[in-house]
Amino acid sequence: MKNILIIGAQGQIGSELTCKLRKKYGVDNVVSGDLYPPPRGSKLADGPNEVLDITVAGTIYQVVKDHKIDTIYNLAALLSAVAEQRPQDAWNVGVNGMYNVLEVARETKCAVFTPSSIGSFGPTTPMDNTPQDTIQRPTTIYGVTKVTGELLCDYYYKRFGVDTRGLRYPGIISYVTLPGGGTTDYAVEIFYEAIKHRKFVCPLPKGAFLDMMYMADALDAAIDLMEADPAKLKHRNSFNVTAMSFDPEILANEIKKHMPDFEMTYDVDPVKEAIAATWPNSMDDSAAREEWGWNPKFELPEMTADMLEKVSEKLGIAYK
Repeated sequence: MKNILIIGAQGQIGSELTCKLRKKYGVDNVVSGDLYPPPRGSKLADGPNEVLDITVAGTIYQVVKDHKIDTIYNLAALLSAVAEQRPQDAWNVGVNGMYNVLEVARETKCAVFTPSSIGSFGPTTPMDNTPQDTIQRPTTIYGVTKVTGELLCDYYYKRFGVDTRGLRYPGIISYVTLPGGGTTDYAVEIFYEAIKHRKFVCPLPKGAFLDMMYMADALDAAIDLMEADPAKLKHRNSFNVTAMSFDPEILANEIKKHMPDFEMTYDVDPVKEAIAATWPNSMDDSAAREEWGWNPKFELPEMTADMLEKVSEKLGIAYK
């Protein structure tokens, strides 16, 4: 990778991935792209940035040509809960936008990274230790767009030789940028509410197990995959990756180890509950471990301690 374009650079993953890639490859070699310019004073504004619309192929093509881009990280998407409210937009961004990126990559010989999700699975998928290769029949528009994206990336690699690679991310936990309407958002919100109010009202029920990952590991996974020896990649697109699996009760109890007076109650959101019920309890990520050395650094105790510390610093509120 020499010149990189991040599409969706202002999102939860994009905002941190852009900064990490700039640190690794040089500020001038990583272009942040989104629908709007980055806010004045933000770290994204410290390097090259472009306004582009993933649903308009010409804007992507122009940025790629202007900056001599050789690698595109396509992070544009509507997250699961928002996508259910705006299914047409979810399809336009997730599928039509994906097609635009792949066509530009085919014409300009760019490599492409695209994240998929545990949302690409459905109620007929094995829920425990979900295999790398298994049935994928999602019941949400978010999941449908992710499966379509996986298939498109496979097709463009096999048919046109486009260097496509991707991960099936679990829920991502971060203290830097808040998530934007996903089913796993509670696992970030709980830390802010714990520090601000010592209590949290959870929108998912007890027993709703979901795979999760700390942002530091999520960023490393994307970069490590794109740097991996292509000769070793049997799957190439949409590797299962995970670091931990828990339900709300387990997470709350881990927080209580640091904040004994923390309390959690439930007010279940039926839309999020229904979505979570169709997603795996835990994924088998052995293919990623074997083919390119995936190995997360943060498990639940380490993630919880770091989140409490970092969110406390961010809010300026002591939690001990």
